[in-house]
Amino acid sequence: MGGEHADANHEPGSLTRLRIDLAYEGGAFHGWARQNGLRTVQGKVEEALSRLLRLPGLIGPGVAGESRGVEAFPFSGERGAARRGEEAWRPRLVVAGRTDTGVHALGQVCHVDLPQKALSAVVGHMDVPAPVALERRLRHLLPDDIAIHSVGYAPSGFDARFSALERTYIYRVCDDPARLDPRLRGFVLALDGRLDLEAMNQAAAAAIGLHDFGSFATPNPGGTTIREVKYARWDRAPTHPLLCEGQGPGEGPAYLAPMAESGLVCFTIVADAFAHNMVRSLVNACLKVGLGKRRVDWFQGKVAHPEREGSTGPAPACGLTLEHVAYPPDNQLASRARSIRAKRTLED
Repeated sequence: MGGEHADANHEPGSLTRLRIDLAYEGGAFHGWARQNGLRTVQGKVEEALSRLLRLPGLIGPGVAGESRGVEAFPFSGERGAARRGEEAWRPRLVVAGRTDTGVHALGQVCHVDLPQKALSAVVGHMDVPAPVALERRLRHLLPDDIAIHSVGYAPSGFDARFSALERTYIYRVCDDPARLDPRLRGFVLALDGRLDLEAMNQAAAAAIGLHDFGSFATPNPGGTTIREVKYARWDRAPTHPLLCEGQGPGEGPAYLAPMAESGLVCFTIVADAFAHNMVRSLVNACLKVGLGKRRVDWFQGKVAHPEREGSTGPAPACGLTLEHVAYPPDNQLASRARSIRAKRTLED
């Protein structure tokens, strides 16, 4: 379908909301949220959008550079004075879950409101809808540690943050030095001691449900550390080779190439939302139990009596990845966004 047809329901002077699905390797980023003078995922994507849409106010050369022009345009408000006295719209991304410095994302979701006129202009010579054109151009402009999976018109009522039903994170650990693959060091935590998964799962079970996670997290200003965890479990990834005996040439391959995640210990946690440092602090506490440094009842006590006292600091960021964000059907997006804005209480 050509861009002219896809844009038929969007008035040229109106704002259009887009949903952007993306992934990133977080090792070289100071987290998701833009910060002046620091390399962030939000800063890179917003800068690229400004360049592609030719929105004024941006200073500095190409977006792909590691230190050139980053965060050079003002963010005091979404509307700003353009060159030649025109009104400009500067892109502001709203994300499903802000990731910390060094944390990765495979299934991150955000939305952005853009002027339809500027969006339509991105199509150029391409005979594709405007979001598809923007998607293609973003892929060419962004650094290689950010991957754009898709860009599309957002359904009515969609809010990347407040419409979300749940987020899924996975933390990956290698607890066997003989199987340690240094190529995976960017997203796997390496440990010397073998982990007791049974004890770790007894501990993790205490985190399931609606709790105040004050022992494991810090609240945002005006917020709380009350969250509902729907699933929390440690598992060892099955060991599978890429080839099995008899599948190679001749009588079989001389070497069975292993799958990258074979044998890793993975913590999967699903919740409606997460407080700052919550997942990594839960991981660190579980690791203490798994290494025999703490007892299960110690972990259970930390859940029952929320108190931040230093023994449950966050595990290293490298092992954590935001894997997936789930949303309700389109006709429930707006009502979900309205309801989730209310402050949580343990009586909910």
